[in-house]
Amino acid sequence: MRIDEQPRARWVDEQPRTRWVDQAGFRSRRPDLRLGTRSHRLDRSAGTAGDRITAEHTVRTSTAEYSLLLNAPGWLGRRIVGEALRDAVAELRAIDLTYGPARPDSLVSRLRRGEITPESYPPLADLVDRCAAMRAATDGWFDAWAVPGGFDPGGLLGGWAVERAAARLRAAGIHDYAVLTGADLVVRGHAAHGGPWRVAVHHPTDAHRAPLVLEMTAGAVGTSGVTGRRGHVVDPHTGEPADHLVAATVVGPDLAVADAYATALYAAGPAGLAWFRTGSDYRALFAHRR
Repeated sequence: MRIDEQPRARWVDEQPRTRWVDQAGFRSRRPDLRLGTRSHRLDRSAGTAGDRITAEHTVRTSTAEYSLLLNAPGWLGRRIVGEALRDAVAELRAIDLTYGPARPDSLVSRLRRGEITPESYPPLADLVDRCAAMRAATDGWFDAWAVPGGFDPGGLLGGWAVERAAARLRAAGIHDYAVLTGADLVVRGHAAHGGPWRVAVHHPTDAHRAPLVLEMTAGAVGTSGVTGRRGHVVDPHTGEPADHLVAATVVGPDLAVADAYATALYAAGPAGLAWFRTGSDYRALFAHRR
């Protein structure tokens, strides 16, 4: 499947562009990115197309590790690219400090204690609104309020952070990048070799299974259950650990939404596949039963 291309000037609003690669034909081509493995590094042997500046950086916060891969036009200059990279990293660190549910002084913790309202801070209001929208979209299977202690946006917070960091890159004039965390990613534009980002999505528990290969120039991949660990997602209707699937992976335009859908699909099991029927911008890649 290939989603029609949009003009290059409309990066912020365009739909994901994904080509589902013939797996047999891909064997001779190395991926640029791998999801579900320890390595997210670029295949530098492919070379760099034209006058480009490439950069790669990894940042660790208290809850996650992020990899940022940039392929910027040479006319921007290394100083601008470096500043954009620092700005995106600062955004990831700030979200960890400011919104982390495990931090007693975070805005989320203060909201849970009733000390503030979402309207006190516009980004917090956006986060709460997204959680409410995903609760409605998934028939309550994603529910940030159905957790002990109250509101916890953890199911989409990482994706929300990545999207905000990516917005910082675009604001600086960088429209060719990938931002990854765990088995989740956001990509835009092209890799250093000048073609679409080649993404190999590995099975979360079966290392011998061939990966699903995508070519992407815009979009996100979100996964729940990548560790194969049971009990980390709770059925919001019963409070019991979800145990239908070993993993769920969703592709679509926005990583926060894809993450929330993947979490909800993991909790709901095969019944959640109904959310991705005709008309949805999101698609389930993996929904593996136990």
